[in-house]
Amino acid sequence: MLQDGKLFIGTSRKPDDSLGDPQYLTLKFGNRHGLITGATGTGKTVTLQVLAEAFSNAGVPVFCADIKGDLSGIAAIGKPQDFLLARAKQIGLDPYEFQEFPAILWDIYGEKGHRVRATVAEMGPLLLSRLLSATDAQEGVLNIAFKIADEGGLPLLDFKDLQAMLAYMAENAATLSGQFGQVSKASVGSLQRELLILEQQGAENFFGEPALKITDIMRTTNDGRGAISVLAAEKLMMNPRLYATFLLWLLSELFEELPEVGDVDKPKLVFFFDEAHLLFNDAPKVLVERVEQVVRLIRSKGVGVYFVTQNPLDVPETVLAQLGNRVQHALRAYTPREQKAVKTAAETFRANPDFDSAEAITNLATGEALVSMLEGKGVPSIVQRTLIRPPSSRLGPLTDSERKELMAVSPVRGLYDADVDRESAYEILAARAAKATEAAQEATKQAEKPNNRWTLPGFGDEDQPAGTGSRRSGQQSTPRTRAPSRERQTVVEAAVKSVVRAAGSQLGRALIRGILGSLRR
Repeated sequence: MLQDGKLFIGTSRKPDDSLGDPQYLTLKFGNRHGLITGATGTGKTVTLQVLAEAFSNAGVPVFCADIKGDLSGIAAIGKPQDFLLARAKQIGLDPYEFQEFPAILWDIYGEKGHRVRATVAEMGPLLLSRLLSATDAQEGVLNIAFKIADEGGLPLLDFKDLQAMLAYMAENAATLSGQFGQVSKASVGSLQRELLILEQQGAENFFGEPALKITDIMRTTNDGRGAISVLAAEKLMMNPRLYATFLLWLLSELFEELPEVGDVDKPKLVFFFDEAHLLFNDAPKVLVERVEQVVRLIRSKGVGVYFVTQNPLDVPETVLAQLGNRVQHALRAYTPREQKAVKTAAETFRANPDFDSAEAITNLATGEALVSMLEGKGVPSIVQRTLIRPPSSRLGPLTDSERKELMAVSPVRGLYDADVDRESAYEILAARAAKATEAAQEATKQAEKPNNRWTLPGFGDEDQPAGTGSRRSGQQSTPRTRAPSRERQTVVEAAVKSVVRAAGSQLGRALIRGILGSLRR
């Protein structure tokens, strides 16, 4: 429900259980980011669904990850159910209308949605280091790999490109160390092993072309509604680091590609980051700083980021401070850490004199939350105990046949479903290596050919018996003393060694020209 630029979220509840005021999210503050927290089963996913529906109806595109599979039901019209109708009546939602929403299904594995990919170059060394659990030394090797690729015209697009680049660096570690700094074969080997593990987990499906275009998750329909991009993440969650790295890459791409728009009447895109704790678990300081920078600055690009997680302590304080719109579902407080989480959540709200926020958080029912949204000049509202409105779309997943039907009429149908494998680092390095091998083989053949025109001391006329005449003059030749056999052998060895050195030098030059030549140009 949209009223005067506000999205209806639910209705507050007074201490005597009577209804209070409607709770809204002001649309122009939608890009000021938000946080949805609560224990498992308290209603976080439904709240996400309600907000996504509201933004879509307001003409704002939405991107969200479907962790359990049931968020895909947003593409299907809801069905009247007793508990939904009861909640609508309880909060005064009249009329309560059911509808379906324009959704685009995505899946890294291409099983439950359109394929979504990124190139290795777009991912960059920082995010790849996170994905590969790289040490500082290994991250340095990755930075050198990207530097060589950039200078040498070697596009890094898919998994095999990165594997070929690392293999090349291992073979030429000594040469590259002199030019770019220490390139440890051990570090390269560790990265290769991590790549192998990721490949076995299916991560290679994510790297390649055609890469996802940001504009395709920022679509609107002909009737002015925002498209809701739903990423199938059930299988992706089996590799949590890939899930978190992918979403952070997508945020970074939005940050880098979108123009500055300043303050706008409504967001250009709203991005829901479910299971947000995976982004920060064991994250290095530089990565946390990157997330903080993106969250702080992407607001001016018109993008709102909403983190969804169980515990507010999952989000670093520097990031938490950027999240103005808050929805806090129930938390359990049995352990010291849980009690600290409750206290932290309560302290982030603007206090309400009618109740104790810390006590209320532990007593909230399913579908009920403490809500505080930005209002007026961007100041958080007083926290209210709120009954969240029921969604208008289906609660539950799409069937396989419904997914296929939706993909068949999708606006991105056919754009991402087929792989494109153009010439890149793997093919270029393979061609150079083949050329260098061919040159080396030719040099070896030339070195092995007999040369009867060699004139060396100890060979020639002196092989004739002493005292015989010269065939050329017919005269008696001056007797010569034959060189001892050991001396002659030494001369032969010297000649052969000279030839081998020449061939080796030619082979070396061929290899350098074949592999490193274009890098220097």
